Amino acid sequence: MALNEYRLLGRTGLRVSRLCLGTMTFGTEWGWGSAEETARQIYNRFLDSGGNFIDTADGYTNGTSERLIGKFIKDRGDRDRTVLATKYTFSRRSGDPNAGGNGRKNLNAAIDASLERLQTDYVDLYWVHNWDMVTPVEEVAASLTNLVQRGKIRYFGFSNVPAWYLGRGFTLAELRGWERVCALQMEYSLVERNIEREFVPAALEFGLGICPWSPLGGGLLTGRYRAAQGVVEGEGRLQALRTEENPALVRRTQNPKKLEDRRRTDCSL
Repeated sequence: MALNEYRLLGRTGLRVSRLCLGTMTFGTEWGWGSAEETARQIYNRFLDSGGNFIDTADGYTNGTSERLIGKFIKDRGDRDRTVLATKYTFSRRSGDPNAGGNGRKNLNAAIDASLERLQTDYVDLYWVHNWDMVTPVEEVAASLTNLVQRGKIRYFGFSNVPAWYLGRGFTLAELRGWERVCALQMEYSLVERNIEREFVPAALEFGLGICPWSPLGGGLLTGRYRAAQGVVEGEGRLQALRTEENPALVRRTQNPKKLEDRRRTDCSL
């Protein structure tokens, strides 16, 4: 697949490469990932091959991913060419109930912190990283519209939200003349196809782009991991994910009780 073939992102005028470079592994703060020089080589290879779509988040490697991307963009001097996406939701400080979630207070603080780390005055696409189950969707949509009007973001999308939340947010935007969500970022791979039932038809109806995350099933589709007697074995980030009870890993084990226990807590932040 050529990286210099571009597609419109949903029903917008923003042209993005067919592949997006996810940078959750830029930085080694989680005990696995790519050190700065390796990350730079990956980044340069992607852009030199025609890719223009870069995805990060404020929580990736505790902010290191954003800092590295900001440095790489500045060194190359190609901010205008780059379609830069980042995310917010997860807590930035322990003990502060307003340092996380989708509310307006955290949203405005999070975008300012991300812009500082990225060394830019705007991002092209801002994702709601996760549904917090608390903040009304009208507050989220109105606040994101305000960020577009202030020039801090160009477009916004929803990641890891329920289908009803997406539908309500889109309908309210139509009714009230707000900026509309333009894209969805959901887990999708050969081992996780749940979005096909509701989200793909919704995206077709609303004219949304779909940006899958974990297309290799957390690495399990690479062939480097093996499952035996309900336990997944292999070298790499698997070891760190196992201790964190990562849902992408737990769902792929053959232990029904462990899977059901995790389902009961999957929605918690």
